[in-house]
Amino acid sequence: MGKGDRRTRRGKIWRGTYGNARPRKRRKVKSVPTQKIDSAE
Repeated sequence: MGKGDRRTRRGKIWRGTYGNARPRKRRKVKSVPTQKIDSAE
């Protein structure tokens, strides 16, 4: 196991591929502040 091993994280980094051993980083979704609508009016 090492750089040439496609199943390991190091091998994925070396090849520049992704998979179960090296998942892609998910983008954080910025929450837009929403205004509460008062239905009492």
